[in-house]
Amino acid sequence: MSAVDTVARKQSFADLVIAPRAETEELISGSEAIAHAVRLADVDVITAYPIRPYDTVMQYVSKMIADGDFDCDFIVAESEHSQFEIVKHASAVGARVFAGSSGVGWFYAFEALAVTAGLRLPMVAMVGNRALDDPGAFGVEHNDALAVRDLGWMLCWVSTAQEALDTALIAYRVAEDPRVFLPCAISCDGAFLTHSQAIVKVPSQAMVDGFLPRYDRGDKVLHPDNPITIAPQVNEDWLMEMRRQSDQAARRARDVLIEAYRDFNVKFGRGGEPFIERYMMDDAEVALVGMGTMAMPVKVAVRKMRAQGKKVGFVRVRWFRPFPTIELQEALAGVHAVGVIDRDFSFGSAHFSGVLANDLRAALYPAKNRPKIVSFIAGLGGREVSAANVMEMTKTVFDAAEGAGTDAQDTYWIGARE
Repeated sequence: MSAVDTVARKQSFADLVIAPRAETEELISGSEAIAHAVRLADVDVITAYPIRPYDTVMQYVSKMIADGDFDCDFIVAESEHSQFEIVKHASAVGARVFAGSSGVGWFYAFEALAVTAGLRLPMVAMVGNRALDDPGAFGVEHNDALAVRDLGWMLCWVSTAQEALDTALIAYRVAEDPRVFLPCAISCDGAFLTHSQAIVKVPSQAMVDGFLPRYDRGDKVLHPDNPITIAPQVNEDWLMEMRRQSDQAARRARDVLIEAYRDFNVKFGRGGEPFIERYMMDDAEVALVGMGTMAMPVKVAVRKMRAQGKKVGFVRVRWFRPFPTIELQEALAGVHAVGVIDRDFSFGSAHFSGVLANDLRAALYPAKNRPKIVSFIAGLGGREVSAANVMEMTKTVFDAAEGAGTDAQDTYWIGARE
């Protein structure tokens, strides 16, 4: 059955009344939470190609289909490249789509990923973050997803299974908004989130239907009755103008995200601040900044240090693209020094820092009283980042704030053997 047929079949059920019911609580992993989200979003076309740790999502989706709980076109492709090509074209004809990958699989699809953003197709994808080969490794790093940060993809990191489910629903609403029409990658740390279970509130279909409208491309849908050109050859004639249009869409995405989170908070009673999470920041003298499941050991360490009288806080970056420049400037305005913990690397970059640290330096550069920034690289390849590691980093940040010999130009590798 074609993607167009699938959409038509589902529209025939649009007038059915679904009785609202309360949310249910389930013990599920981050991967299962994403699977629930695509079911609740009533996705039309899903493609799959196995690579761990992402492949658990396709396993749960296929089980839902086999059990009769989910109706979609589920296509197992012969490669990561093909699966993203399939959903790219399905999106162009008006189908809501989902795909995902991890590590080098994400890179194998890179041609399709770049074109998807350039064509302004609102695909939602999950990246089960994992280290890039070689040497072979399956543990979490963030460089796989970060590779699309300059292509037009929206990009976010989630820290819990609950946030994974909620953010996926929000991602569809924002990506498919006609003011945006940009793809979105939801990054879930491999193993720490993809395979770890927690109690998750799973909303009813009626609740999601009241939040997430159907995908409508309007006059931009590719259809025989609507002859338009997709992927034209433009070269120097129109390329700059098209790039600027994508830039304008990325700028508009900020306001659309704010609208979506506000509505989600009202309808579901959770969601929080859109771009960042602040933790014990009210009177913080120094702050730590990170993304993803790094939040767990950092929050544990912050509570321990607060009990010792140390005024330290934590800011978790939720959305990396669009980058939360304004929110970070505001959240870090009162601190003397910031320690950025990257679960990635940017070899040869300024200060030999990680990607997040370099973007944060750029964001804070215009600030009137910008804090010193100390860069840390930790947890590569899935290595555990302990509360003791976090406390060690925080001491270095306090030293930088006090000018006690720590060079804020340096980047410190935490937990690495000499």
